[in-house]
Amino acid sequence: MTFRQSCPAASVFCVSSSGLVVLRKWVAGGVCHSQAKLHGKTVVITGANTGIGKETALDMARRGARVVMACRDLSKAEQAASEIRQATGNSEVLVRHLDLSSLRSVRHFSTELRAAEKRLDILINNAGVMMCPKMLTDDGFEMQLGVNHLGHFLLTNLLLELLKSSAPSRVVTVSSVVHDRGKIHFDDLHFERTPYSPLTSYRQSKLANILFTRELASRTRGTTIFHGAAFIVKFRNDKK
Repeated sequence: MTFRQSCPAASVFCVSSSGLVVLRKWVAGGVCHSQAKLHGKTVVITGANTGIGKETALDMARRGARVVMACRDLSKAEQAASEIRQATGNSEVLVRHLDLSSLRSVRHFSTELRAAEKRLDILINNAGVMMCPKMLTDDGFEMQLGVNHLGHFLLTNLLLELLKSSAPSRVVTVSSVVHDRGKIHFDDLHFERTPYSPLTSYRQSKLANILFTRELASRTRGTTIFHGAAFIVKFRNDKK
């Protein structure tokens, strides 16, 4: 009788341990080791009060950037901003209201930002909703498509000239690996005639993020796009 036959649990442990090693290496591969400083740069991050957005805001603040946290819940955003200021010693961590489920709010935010900020070096489209029940935005769009894609689509276009004038600058749109199973349901974008599936809707919105960023890169002169779960468009000023 072999060791595996007498102790099958050991085999399971070995396989599980190997899987954990591979998982750790895969996760570690996505860690940013750059020591670049961002003094004098302005960064806007949507959904910056929790999760990926908050960690990104913390990192940008540590690098010396002026960080604008664009969030729907101002109370939670102010608390997060206070924690980031205390952790980094960077007083230039600001909060502005932005509700991506309302195009009126997106326009208001963009108008205020352009009036208050002389430059915008990095726009990080991070905010989103995931796997929610069927709901509609203020403008009648299916919630996941409306918040994850359409709100960011409008926001990016309204801030495009400020980004270009601040070149070299960049747009980062956070997507998801589930986009590769997604489909744009052009005949029924908001699931008005077909049964609503939270996963199908989410996949559609994440694919829309990818397609938008690719098209943005192709339409904007002097851009470079980097492929991955987060798509980046970089702008450079050819006059400099």
